[in-house]
Amino acid sequence: MDARSTQMATDGGGDAFILRMLEQVVATLGSALPTTVEIVLHDLARIPNSIVAVSGDVTNRRIGDPATDVLLQAVVSGSDDSMVGYQTRLPDGRELRSSTHIVRNAAGQRIAAVCVNADVSAWLQMRDLVTRVLQPLSATHTLPEAPASPVPTLRPVEQVAEPVGERFPHDVDELAAHLLASAIDEIGIPVDLMKKEHKLAVVAQLRERGMFLLRDAVEMVAGHLQVTRFTIYNYLNEIERTSGAESA
Repeated sequence: MDARSTQMATDGGGDAFILRMLEQVVATLGSALPTTVEIVLHDLARIPNSIVAVSGDVTNRRIGDPATDVLLQAVVSGSDDSMVGYQTRLPDGRELRSSTHIVRNAAGQRIAAVCVNADVSAWLQMRDLVTRVLQPLSATHTLPEAPASPVPTLRPVEQVAEPVGERFPHDVDELAAHLLASAIDEIGIPVDLMKKEHKLAVVAQLRERGMFLLRDAVEMVAGHLQVTRFTIYNYLNEIERTSGAESA
C-alpha cells in the first residue's frame, strides 16, 4: 500500500477506500469461482438496503437489496465478527453452506460484511447416491481393514450454531414481514389475545434481531401489534431501562 492509500485508510475516506477494495475482491473471486458460489458485499452504513456488490446468482439478489435477518441480528448484537459454515435452505429446497465476515475499519468500527453462499445441493445428492450404491456392498462383504494411520491434528474452524433459517429478501418489506411473523409466532399467542407482557416480548425480540434498523419499523410493529407508535416507543424505553439495570 502506497503512502496515499495508507493516508486514505486512516482519515475520513478510509471506509470508502476499504469498500472499494472489497468490491474488487468480490469481482475477482467471483470470476474464479463456480456459479454455485455467491459472494455478497454489504455496506453496513446503508442498512437496510446494504448490498453494494454481488458475484454469483445463488440467491438471485442484486445491488440495493437488503441485508438478511441473520446479518441484521449480528450487527445489532455486536457479537462475533465471523460466522463460518452455517446451513441454510432456500425456499426452493436448495441447501446452502454460508459464511459471513464483518469487516472493521482502523478505528474498530464495523463497516462492511462479506457473505459467501455456496449451493451444495448437488454434492449432497452425490453423497446420497454413493451411500445407496455402497450400502449393499458393505452389508454383504467384509473388506480387510486398512492399517491405522496417524490422524493429523487440525486447528478447529470457528463455528456458530445453525440459525433457524436465514432469509434472503429482495426488498425491505419482505424482510420486515419475516421478522414480524417469526417474532409473533415464537410467542405462540394470537395478537388479539396478547397482553402487554406478550407484546413487550415481541418488541424485545424484534429489537434484538435488528428490526428497528429498518425505516418505518415503529409504525409497522405498531400496526401488527394493534397499538400506537407511542406505545412501541414506551416499550422500547422500558426494555432499555431493564437491560441497563441488568447490566449495572
